[in-house]
Amino acid sequence: MDTADSAHATSSSQAAAGSNPLLDPRDLRLPRIADPCVMVMFGITGDLARHKLLPAIYDLANRGLLSPSFSLVGVGRRDWSDEDMRAYVRGSVGAHARTPWHESIWEQLAEGMRFVTFSSFEDDEAYERLTGVVAELDASRGTSGNRAFYLSIPPGWFPAVTQRVAASGLVDDAPGSWRRVVIEKPFGHDRDSARELDSLVGRIVRPDDVFRVDHYLGKETVQNILALRFANTMFEPLWNQGYVDHVQITMAEDIGIGSRAGYYDTIGAARDVIQNHLLQLLALTAMEEPSSMDAAAVRAEKEKVLDCVRLTRHGVLDLDATTARGRYVGGFQGGVAVPGYTEEQGVPQDSTTETFAAIRLEIANRRWAGVPFYLRAGKRLARRVTEVAVVFKQPPFLPFDPSATAGVGANTIVLRIQPDEGITMRLASKVPGTHMELRDVLMDFGYGASFNEESPEAYERLILDALLGDAPLFPHQREVDLSWRILDPVIEHWAAAGVPDSYRPGSWGPDSAHDLLTRDGRTWRRS
Repeated sequence: MDTADSAHATSSSQAAAGSNPLLDPRDLRLPRIADPCVMVMFGITGDLARHKLLPAIYDLANRGLLSPSFSLVGVGRRDWSDEDMRAYVRGSVGAHARTPWHESIWEQLAEGMRFVTFSSFEDDEAYERLTGVVAELDASRGTSGNRAFYLSIPPGWFPAVTQRVAASGLVDDAPGSWRRVVIEKPFGHDRDSARELDSLVGRIVRPDDVFRVDHYLGKETVQNILALRFANTMFEPLWNQGYVDHVQITMAEDIGIGSRAGYYDTIGAARDVIQNHLLQLLALTAMEEPSSMDAAAVRAEKEKVLDCVRLTRHGVLDLDATTARGRYVGGFQGGVAVPGYTEEQGVPQDSTTETFAAIRLEIANRRWAGVPFYLRAGKRLARRVTEVAVVFKQPPFLPFDPSATAGVGANTIVLRIQPDEGITMRLASKVPGTHMELRDVLMDFGYGASFNEESPEAYERLILDALLGDAPLFPHQREVDLSWRILDPVIEHWAAAGVPDSYRPGSWGPDSAHDLLTRDGRTWRRS
């Protein structure tokens, strides 16, 4: 950045800080302020909106990152007035917001809130009322005709909504203004449905104006993968098949499905998190260095590496040897009796849905040839953890007595996504004493201990980026398509295999998951 650009950035930041004393001009994490706009939120009464989206909007406003003209239109089936919606949003913010309550910020935000009652998403008259409300906000709030549509609804409703939004004129082009659509996962249930979904959304906005939310990509520690690799010369020369033995990517939860049976039983662990979260983590871990952090440059490198992913093992396709799945049975976890998956309320007794999935992948390019990537995700596991572990090869020669190195394992870099966000490095060190004995030690960097700033929630970053039209953290349709290309054969193989293997609550999954690594002479690391 040259002097002029730096001065401009500083003055912009100071201007923002002047409008809101809560915004520190030295805070460079989220310095850009969104344009005035109307956000229309379909599904505003759902759990995601209540727990994440609405608090994130308040937190952005509280940090001075939303225009004072920002307006929010809620769409739902409840017979609410605008005041009812404001009371609902206030309750959500009070319970879940990250930043302190400030009445003046709330009043400014609440002035732009409206609610439109829909008898269903096929209610043509409701779309006419919605059009009128948005036009009124454009006139009274000065939103410049900018509109963002947040579709926090099941994909089955997308055809009805996109067709009627297009017919209403809400997304018609207007000089000097923009139209954007934000959609939540799942992005289809297979490759064909994902392409159909993309076609539906493409009816109302251009491809570059579609923002697919994978909230994991908004987490600070996920973005730190790029910082670790490309801002430090000590790591990148080792980040290849010459030094890396294998990579393990884990997303483990210690809870069951709770009240989500209606959703989860139609999806399963692989579709729920491997197709999106874990393959995105793989792409960020394995991609080549982009030419810049521009959205198109980052996306191009992620697409290249996803295009090279193979389900083969040493060049042979054997899905029995490279995949594993299971589901939890009833038992005790943490001293508390918990039901098995098929005993959960709303789960059919004849369900074949998996609550645990593990996949072994290879990447057919020069950097990663011969390095397996192991991905696993599951419910009711031993602990809650999401991490990327890069496990390095053992030294080709050790000049020490074998007894001195008995307690030494492989060097490992672990990127902890959640909880306890940070980075851990495992390496060998001499034990103090008169004789040579080596033992593994840990070097640990934790976000909480290293920075005074509190990290913004993922949805703060993602909502702001969508309003800014900045897309590096949003998967493009090509990435979604490539991810389904990888996963579809696995899902089809499992569909023909019957019931998943069983595993105890509080364990690390079924025996077949451990066999996945045992075949290669490896073991899952203890998280």
